[in-house]
Amino acid sequence: MANSFKVAAVQMNCVPFDVSRNLRLAEDLAELASEKGAALVVLPELFDTGYKVGEKDRELASAIPGPTTDRLTALCRDRGIFIAGSIIEKDGESIYDTAFLTGPKGVVGTYRKNYLWGSEKERFSMGKDYAVFDVGFCKLGLQICYEVGFSEGARILALLGAEVIACPSAFGMPRLYAWDLASRARALENGIYVIACNRSGNDGPDMIFAANSRIVDPRGEILVSAGTENDVVIVAEIDTRTVKQQREELPYLKDLRRDLIADHI
Repeated sequence: MANSFKVAAVQMNCVPFDVSRNLRLAEDLAELASEKGAALVVLPELFDTGYKVGEKDRELASAIPGPTTDRLTALCRDRGIFIAGSIIEKDGESIYDTAFLTGPKGVVGTYRKNYLWGSEKERFSMGKDYAVFDVGFCKLGLQICYEVGFSEGARILALLGAEVIACPSAFGMPRLYAWDLASRARALENGIYVIACNRSGNDGPDMIFAANSRIVDPRGEILVSAGTENDVVIVAEIDTRTVKQQREELPYLKDLRRDLIADHI
């Protein structure tokens, strides 16, 4: 298994309700990432529908596997890559903000957002699980947007064996300061790579996204970042041996007192 490989974050401006346009753009940018050598490509939160679409959540929701993940699976098969992102998932009568991981053989796994932001609590059901997916060249955990501020989720994924966390996001510009600090802190405190993939543009005048996607190494250092540009791809080479090295140098996980946590929660 290769220790070193390239990953990409796709920073795109999505048009609310226009699934056909958004999905086509996501495919084009994922192909560009693949041409740059990325084995893993991360798309933003609710990239195919846009974020501010609450009045049509149920109409726009898709099963997983379903139309969006089927299209991305075909691209993964053609390019030999893996793609992560987030869409509105419909499961029976419930809808979720769900992150997915697709690969050449289909959907590898999903993760339903556990911590919902603001009006998302009225839009979506909450998830309740964490999972780590082994794609051969790394072990990947998923988080979504607001969850970058909850250290517990990233810590659970690290303890489950994750070496990389992908975080599809639609993080708002007024809280750019939190995005900057939290994405780096989650990487440092867990000795883990974080691919923090954010939306650009806006969904109306009162919903402006922070953009500033970045790939952060296990020391909390930003390997590559985007500004506020629309429809760009950032790529970095990462090495899972760095995860082991950093966790030995700064043994937060080894020295974690799990008994104290259990006694106080």
